[in-house]
Amino acid sequence: MRPIRVLGFAGSLRRKSYNKLLLRAASKLLPDSTELELFDIEGIPLYNQDTEALGIPEIVKRFKDKIEDADAILIATPEYNHSYPGVLKNAIDWASRPNGHNSFDRKPVAVMSAATGMFGGVAAQDQLKQVLLALNMRLVTQPAVIVTSAQHKFDLDNELTDTDAKKFMKQLLANLVDLTRKLSQSEQPLLLATVTG
Repeated sequence: MRPIRVLGFAGSLRRKSYNKLLLRAASKLLPDSTELELFDIEGIPLYNQDTEALGIPEIVKRFKDKIEDADAILIATPEYNHSYPGVLKNAIDWASRPNGHNSFDRKPVAVMSAATGMFGGVAAQDQLKQVLLALNMRLVTQPAVIVTSAQHKFDLDNELTDTDAKKFMKQLLANLVDLTRKLSQSEQPLLLATVTG
């Protein structure tokens, strides 16, 4: 089987973001025959339809291309004021445009979160998942990967020390890859029918 290609990105611009570290931890827990590529959303401009009409910015084109080339998506989000960050929503909005060219369409996706509070970003995850479903993505919901008090869950080498989070993350990734393979197999007969029909 060819490797499953997962694109991961964090909803934070901070260089040492806990959610970027969470993605790095995920890269060490991947199922066999799975590759994780990370994309940094820093530099994506604020969405403006006037800008879009003049031409999609190069960084947005790269983001959309990476999404479309990936088999599945992994998002790690912090929580700001009981929601996910505006920079993440902005990146998602760009990638779903222009109208009729939603790069996320039918992509399997999983969400993780790390936050310094005692709830670990659960509100951010809940709201983000509603948006992903509205974009016609195939959402993996279990198990939940929620890292609470994130400032205490990474060591001096920026390695995740939360054993429960790592266990759940490993299972979430396995479930994401499993769904991705199942969806790929279920679509194959349709492709063959189109070719031979």
